[in-house]
Amino acid sequence: MHFDPREQAALREVGLDTDDLRAASDLVSDAVESDADAIAAFFGDGGTFYSDMEMAHSASDVQEHAVDHVDLYTHGAELRGYLKFDSWGVPIEGGRVLTDEKVELTLGPTVDARVTFARDADEL
Repeated sequence: MHFDPREQAALREVGLDTDDLRAASDLVSDAVESDADAIAAFFGDGGTFYSDMEMAHSASDVQEHAVDHVDLYTHGAELRGYLKFDSWGVPIEGGRVLTDEKVELTLGPTVDARVTFARDADEL
């Protein structure tokens, strides 16, 4: 089940029973899987993308990236994976779809930040 023991206790306190908790947990898992599918479709077969990622040697607020691919998996409420650029990559520790033209990913070590990606720099 997605909810930790404290969350389960709080949800029971407001009137949800075990079946309600299981149904809510399933809905969370389904939503995460749907987001993972949408993020994978967003990056598709790779190409050029733009982000608001802070880069150590860049004065620009918008970065251009050649993306090779994205590899995602889900488990309960967790969305994880790997974003492979042309010459480097970074773990993904969460993400969400903002619009059809933008997604936000929580990138892991080396970046350690939430980063918005778009197909068009003007979308940022």
